[in-house]
Amino acid sequence: MRLKTLIMGGAVALALGGCASMPNGMTVGEYCANPDKANEAVCQLKVEIDGQSTALADTNMSLSKAQRMAGDAMSAAQSAQASANSAQDTANRALSLGQSAMLKEEDLICKTNVIQQSKIGTCEPGYTVMGCTQTRYTTRAGGLSFLREVNSEQCRFNSQVLEMHVRCCMTAPVQKAMSTPAR
Repeated sequence: MRLKTLIMGGAVALALGGCASMPNGMTVGEYCANPDKANEAVCQLKVEIDGQSTALADTNMSLSKAQRMAGDAMSAAQSAQASANSAQDTANRALSLGQSAMLKEEDLICKTNVIQQSKIGTCEPGYTVMGCTQTRYTTRAGGLSFLREVNSEQCRFNSQVLEMHVRCCMTAPVQKAMSTPAR
C-alpha cells in the first residue's frame, strides 16, 4: 500500500511540474473546474487521503501544498528505489556466491544407514540427514508408516517401522594440492 502511495505521489510530482502556469493562490480544484483544463494530467490524478482514494481535482488543496506533497512523495519514492536497488544488489551477490559454492557429487561423502525397528533415524556425528525411506513393512505390523519429520539431524515416522534407510552425507575434506618446490 505504501509503494502505491509513493508511485501515485511520484505521478503527482511529475504532473504538477507541468503546472507552472497555475497561479499559486488557486487550488487544484479551482484550476480543474475550467473545462479547458479538465483533461490535463493534474486534473486526472488521484491521491490517497486517510485511506480514501480521491481525485486531486476534488480537493481544496492549494498548489503550493500539492507541490510540497509531491516533493515529499518524490523523496520517499527515491528512497524506496534506493532500498530496492540495495536489496537487488544483495540478492545478486547471494546468487553469485551460491552458484560459485555449488557442491558437486565428488564434494560429498555419503552413506546409507539401515535402521531396524525404530521410529527415528539418525546419522553419525558430522553427517547430515539427506533423506529417509521406509524399506520394509508388513500388514501384520501395521503397514506403511507416515514420515512425520525430516531435518538435518533426524527423520521421524509416526510409528515404529521394521526397517528404514537413512541417507547421510557430509562434505569431503578439501584435498590440498601437493606442489613441488620451484628450482
